[in-house]
Amino acid sequence: MTKKVITVDDYLENISENRKEYFLKLRSIIVQNLPFGFKEVINYGMPSYVVPHRLYQPGYHCDPKLPLPFVSIASQKNFIAIYHMGIYANPNLISWFTEEYPKHCKRKIDMGKSCIRLKHLEDIPFDLIGELMTKMSVDDWISLYDKNIKK
Repeated sequence: MTKKVITVDDYLENISENRKEYFLKLRSIIVQNLPFGFKEVINYGMPSYVVPHRLYQPGYHCDPKLPLPFVSIASQKNFIAIYHMGIYANPNLISWFTEEYPKHCKRKIDMGKSCIRLKHLEDIPFDLIGELMTKMSVDDWISLYDKNIKK
């Protein structure tokens, strides 16, 4: 994104046409499957699903003015990315996801610590991503964050 985005709609308007269908479907899957309490906002310039301050007043330890991030999605130069903080913080969740991934996608998983890189848009495992979103409630995420990440 070269243009500064203020809203999710701004972000969506600027996605290249060859990715827009896939990105919109990914966003829809995330929104449909996220547990109650997460809020969609623009955070760090991308659509993000956060724990709002009304539910977690301390906010993000890196910048307490920001809400606690959970998942973000971005259209990067060479791929669509899902940044899932719960995967980063929960070894059982990452283990489950990496074991399930080959059952849903014929391509090898491409991941960083919290980043899932989706380079082949036609092979995005939407059902698996939807299931991943259901695996952690707001309360689960706050507890895990307080225990493992916030120092």
